[in-house]
Amino acid sequence: VAPQQNRRPSFRKLLKTSGVKLENKQKNRSFKKQNTEKKQRKEQKRLRKALKSATNSQSCHRHVEEEDLQQMKDMAQRASSSPETCQEKSELLRNLEKVPRKMVKMEEKEVIHLLPIKDKRGVIPQSVERGFIKNSVYYLCLSCRAPLSPEERELRLTQRKQQVAALASAVVTDPHNNMKRLKELRSMLTESDSSIAVTVKKLVMFSLMEVFKDIAPTFKIRPLSTAERSSKVKKDTQALREFEESLLSQYKFFLEDLEQIISDWKGSRAKRVQTVSLDSYRGLALVSVKCLCELLLHLSHFNFHNNIIVILVPLMNHRDAEVSRLVCGSFKALFVQDKVGGASLAAVRVVSGLVKNLNYELRPEVLQTLLSLRIKEVQMKRDMDDTAPKHKFMNNKDKKKNLSRMQRKWKKTEERLQKELLEAEADESRDKKLKLHTEILNVVFVIYFRILKKAQKSVLLSVVLEGLAHFAHLINLEFFDDLVSVLQQLVQSGNLSNRESLHCIQTVFTILSGQGDVLTIDPLKFYSQLYSVLLHLHAGSSNDDVSIALRCVDTMFPRRRKHVTLQRVMSYLKRLSTLSLHTLPNASIAVLATNRTLLQTFPRCDALLDTELQGSGCFLPELNEPEHSNAHNATLWSYCPYRHFHPTVRTLAFHLSHGAPTEGSKALSAELCRRAPEDLFEDYSIKDMTFNPPVSSQSATKRKRCTELNLTPGGLTVP
Repeated sequence: VAPQQNRRPSFRKLLKTSGVKLENKQKNRSFKKQNTEKKQRKEQKRLRKALKSATNSQSCHRHVEEEDLQQMKDMAQRASSSPETCQEKSELLRNLEKVPRKMVKMEEKEVIHLLPIKDKRGVIPQSVERGFIKNSVYYLCLSCRAPLSPEERELRLTQRKQQVAALASAVVTDPHNNMKRLKELRSMLTESDSSIAVTVKKLVMFSLMEVFKDIAPTFKIRPLSTAERSSKVKKDTQALREFEESLLSQYKFFLEDLEQIISDWKGSRAKRVQTVSLDSYRGLALVSVKCLCELLLHLSHFNFHNNIIVILVPLMNHRDAEVSRLVCGSFKALFVQDKVGGASLAAVRVVSGLVKNLNYELRPEVLQTLLSLRIKEVQMKRDMDDTAPKHKFMNNKDKKKNLSRMQRKWKKTEERLQKELLEAEADESRDKKLKLHTEILNVVFVIYFRILKKAQKSVLLSVVLEGLAHFAHLINLEFFDDLVSVLQQLVQSGNLSNRESLHCIQTVFTILSGQGDVLTIDPLKFYSQLYSVLLHLHAGSSNDDVSIALRCVDTMFPRRRKHVTLQRVMSYLKRLSTLSLHTLPNASIAVLATNRTLLQTFPRCDALLDTELQGSGCFLPELNEPEHSNAHNATLWSYCPYRHFHPTVRTLAFHLSHGAPTEGSKALSAELCRRAPEDLFEDYSIKDMTFNPPVSSQSATKRKRCTELNLTPGGLTVP
């Protein structure tokens, strides 16, 4: 009989074998689960026994002491009554030594090695002891202890600080292998010692914030799918997945802890942690808000960033001024540093929902943060580029008809290179940025238009008008007619302040100087409104409004020079000269610089400097209609006798009184010529109680004046 050959197992047998393996694995898992549950039940049973023994320990201890004392007395009586040999006494002592003694339980201490310190003596190793007390009764009696002395509290706080430092340094040094330390550090937020609970929680929150800022990756961690979890990967890949999962879970738990502290403080709930007093909750909530603001700015690319935004946006309108200022400042910084626009879009959407839910009754500072958005270009610019005529390539028929063979060859190569160049210029990131900025601006304008339509008497109107003036050059063309009509109604109502009226005027003329130049809108009423507002500005609280008025003048005259009359320009030039007499030095310098621009843009206005010319009519300085004030009969007398204490104001007045020449000894310096009026307004500001140029010392000024007057310091004239 021929020997049987070994055959390969069939596919059905392999399937059956794999099924058996799976069943065995499931059974092993169930057995492991049962064993762990059994161990837990035994541990709970052991703890209950320990509690029962603790209650009976005092009575048992007293009974054992009485038995030991009676035994010693009996031994002494037997030793005195019956003489025994030395061998029997030694045997009795040996038996007595074998009796087990009951001793007090001691703490088992574990040493944690810290980073060493190096000084003049050399390297000094550092370590801290961490105690593990096995007696469970110790934990139950913590809350029943007497209040600690200041020395004991300081000692215990120092131990907690060292523990926090050790855990944080271990995680930062090797995060992949020390994620358990991170969990242990987060568990310290549940400090049970009421004497140091508040301080320890603040330290732990700040430490966790810095640790997450340090170990978080520069990308967003994607959750694994079911197929990816079940697939087999390399050992390093599996370790990396476990690290990312544990990092995300700990980060999520930390954010939930911060949110819980803030919600406890906001809700004023009666059920709070007993180790923290009601007064201390504000300090804890403030630290939580600071941590969330830091994570908002530094981890804007990481997971759960939208959750942080949802937590912080309602705090912008909180009744606590410090919290509101802190959160608003963080969102301003976020808008400034966000170059792409993803985080800004999420924040603006939440702000829009907050404005709608609160029925437009919130702090103006909430909408003030939107002015920090870095939006310079939106989708409409791209639409204009798309509608522009593009380069048309010649077809084969035109090539054969108009070009020779060599020219057709060169033309084909040229067209191929042009196509490759156009493909290279198509930048995906720029398209994404443009799309996000367009969505952001749409949400912002929805907020503004809702308030203009439904809450014109709200305190938010001033901020809305300022925002419209800030983003007016980006408004879509289809909204121009309705927006201009609404702004015109607001200005004519007379219920606006000077600053709000200036913002309305700035918005209208920014629209008309840009894409709105094709509209048939007569802005004569806005010219009259600005002409009347200029007379109400002064050196007091409205001095800062001068810069807004000068921006309006810049868009009304130099940019629209073909749409204004000479009579209107002369009226504004005369009123601006009057305004420069009763404002602070920085505003006066900016106004005079604007007059210089008007004189150079409209050279025929130099007739105001001629005192011999006469015209029909009389100048009416109080009339608020620039077309009918007869400004051509006025003179710029404010420049000639100008003796101002500020040297730059005197220089500009002297320059303008001679017709603002560009060359010669009466021309301005290159530094003043190149600066815009807005820049001059900021450069010469005295907000910080500084004078530009700096004031010289009194002795030097007095000596110089005596020299000019030919006097001695004593006051006698030198012959």
